Amino acid sequence: MNRVLLNTICISCLILGACKKKQPPVSTEVPVNLVKVQAQSVLYYDKYPSTTAALSQVSLLPQVQGAVTGIFFTEGSHVTKGQKLYEIDTRIYQNNYDAAVANLRVAQGTLKQSQQDADRYDYLNKYNAVAKQLYDHAMITLENSKSQVKAADEAVKTAKTNLNYAIVTAPFSGTIGFSQVKLGNVVSVGTTVLNTISTDSPMAVDFVINEKQLPKFEKLQMEKKANVDSLFTLLLPDNTLYPENGKISIIDRAVDSQTGSIRVRLVFPNAKNMLRVGMSCVVRVHNQDTQPQLVLPNKAVVEQMGEYFVYIAKDSTITNPKAPADSAKTKKTLVAAQKKVQIGQTIGPNVVIKSGINAGDRVVTDGVQSLHDGSQITTANKVGPGAGKGGKG
Repeated sequence: MNRVLLNTICISCLILGACKKKQPPVSTEVPVNLVKVQAQSVLYYDKYPSTTAALSQVSLLPQVQGAVTGIFFTEGSHVTKGQKLYEIDTRIYQNNYDAAVANLRVAQGTLKQSQQDADRYDYLNKYNAVAKQLYDHAMITLENSKSQVKAADEAVKTAKTNLNYAIVTAPFSGTIGFSQVKLGNVVSVGTTVLNTISTDSPMAVDFVINEKQLPKFEKLQMEKKANVDSLFTLLLPDNTLYPENGKISIIDRAVDSQTGSIRVRLVFPNAKNMLRVGMSCVVRVHNQDTQPQLVLPNKAVVEQMGEYFVYIAKDSTITNPKAPADSAKTKKTLVAAQKKVQIGQTIGPNVVIKSGINAGDRVVTDGVQSLHDGSQITTANKVGPGAGKGGKG
């Protein structure tokens, strides 16, 4: 029994000794890296998704009906204005034209005969040597013959037009696409699409801007000489830079009331035919703001429900009423303060800050995931990307 009591006393002593041993204090400071915000000149481009378009594009529709008897171009090639492209059974329209010309000649012969009769009866009528009725009939026949000549002449013009329409030519110089008909296909007037031709140089590039940006682009359109080199440049679908610079051509007449956007058109030289209609590209508009701007690493910005925040370091003093009598009751520390910011253009790993912070502020760049407004922070133990760049607390 005494042995059990002795063991109990020993265990109690061990527990009591453990309780009296001081535990190491738990640090509540979050280790972070800071960067001091500085205003600097930045070079960047505003980027807009865009689509290439032809300045002129037309679908070729036949003006006469018949079978396609000839195709005289290479699909996808460059054609010149007036070049012969299709032939639509010219035999029928050639025959119609020849018949119209023959009818015109007959009408002209009848008119000549009527004119001679009218002249003869007019002479006799002056001497009352012919019946009045015969004279009147001769004058009416002459007028009818003149009308028949006019009608026959118009028929010749119509037949000639149809004969010309049987040969389809290029309305302007440009690139022609795949033929929608083959030899022998019968085409209908105004409904059968033969092909499509579009101009290729210069090439239009269309993109959409917000109505708030409209004054800026109107100013650029009014300025004949751009103040900045390479004001409008173009990134191709493979993300390579198009070698030619563009210029603003047209701003659409009206803003879309539902989206608050408006279309802008640029034109780019396209002598080497690198641009094709319908390509998806990115228009870059050179930033013309020469004023220094605040720039931060992207990782310093936190997005919350569509709004953007950063944490800045502020010097603070905290009070510890439980501190031992032989130590200070207060101590200086750094505290993270959350600030709402408005962001601008992204430039590589950095982003322009338009408002919300000031030059000289110390902004947290590493460790933001562990912070909330009012968190105590320290720069003593944090080593991360960018450490040592910019000022530390």
